[in-house]
Amino acid sequence: MNVDDIKKVCILGAGAMGHGIAEVALLSGYKVVLRDIEQKFVDKGIQAMKENFEKFYLQKGKITEEQLDKMMKEQLEGIVDMKKAVSNVDVVIEAVPEVMDIKKSVFKELDEYTKKDTILASNTSYMSISEFAKVTAKEDKVVGMHWFNPPTRMKLVEVIKGDKTSEETMKVMRDFTEKLGKVPVRVEKDVPGFIVNRITAPSGALFGAILDQKVAEPEEVDATLMQVGQPMGAYVLFDYVGLDILSHGQEYCAKVISPDYEPPKFLKDLVDKGDLGMKTGKGIYDWSAGRPQIDMSKATDKVDATDAVAVQINEGVKLLEQGAVKSPDDIDTAMKYGMNMPVGPFEMLGMFDDLKGRLEDLAKKYNKEIFAPTKTIKEGKLEEFLASFKK
Repeated sequence: MNVDDIKKVCILGAGAMGHGIAEVALLSGYKVVLRDIEQKFVDKGIQAMKENFEKFYLQKGKITEEQLDKMMKEQLEGIVDMKKAVSNVDVVIEAVPEVMDIKKSVFKELDEYTKKDTILASNTSYMSISEFAKVTAKEDKVVGMHWFNPPTRMKLVEVIKGDKTSEETMKVMRDFTEKLGKVPVRVEKDVPGFIVNRITAPSGALFGAILDQKVAEPEEVDATLMQVGQPMGAYVLFDYVGLDILSHGQEYCAKVISPDYEPPKFLKDLVDKGDLGMKTGKGIYDWSAGRPQIDMSKATDKVDATDAVAVQINEGVKLLEQGAVKSPDDIDTAMKYGMNMPVGPFEMLGMFDDLKGRLEDLAKKYNKEIFAPTKTIKEGKLEEFLASFKK
């Protein structure tokens, strides 16, 4: 198969991510099947798509009434029956809940109902592509295709190679991502969290430890981060993503990477109360009047904004050591497009006179081994190591 063979795509899951991916595919000219487990979910997703097209495209003159009508009536199908939805498509992208048993159940059905050469992609944020693939008879056709929220606006898509994903599948999905108008970054090994979520995991653990140890208040930290150019504070971002989703991701990292990622107490308490952030109107901040306004006068020297960069660089080096990505540039590209960062972590390396010492201090202060310098940094070989990727 090559990318020009892709004509029809099925998206499994009509929620925010699913219908967002479907919008992108429709705008790129593909025929799309949107499938969910009940008709009411399918209808809700299609209605959200129509409203988005009208608000963000039609009213702004980016599409015509005729184009909208064609997309909604000729290119799009809403289906509940799984077999009918996937039996005649070229690519399936699942965007179902992040529960391993649900994912495996879906892939078993896909293996039974799809064509032999249909590519099966997962939009999982953390979970193992290889685990899903094991329940199919075509592991070479199973691939990760990790989108970022909202799919219509975020440019990055991580294309993840499972243990048995073929190079043909990787190339086709990379090219397909480009045809959708997105920026693909390949992940060469099926590591937990892939690139962006893996790189941000230790900084997330750092911000959790800061609150649990009462080093500073959320607004003090966010003001400090925004003062040095971050588009959004860490805790505003936590609320925006959803504290339940953040907690689930940290629980998964704690299980498969290190217990140091165990969700902090403040996060568990908020999730237990049902205060999940923006979507519930309250989380770390109060969202009842919209996005919280950070008082920039509260910026503080209790925390150093570059600590988060230090642990991200450290984690990036671990990925390079493992061969999970081909170059530091791939990590910087993923972080810039996936997190809306003006520069990537390796592009900020020059701000550290003693990265090894900084990491050792953070590991000791917060009692987290995940902050300790990785082998290359500890041995003082980072510059030489990074230079090797430019040869």
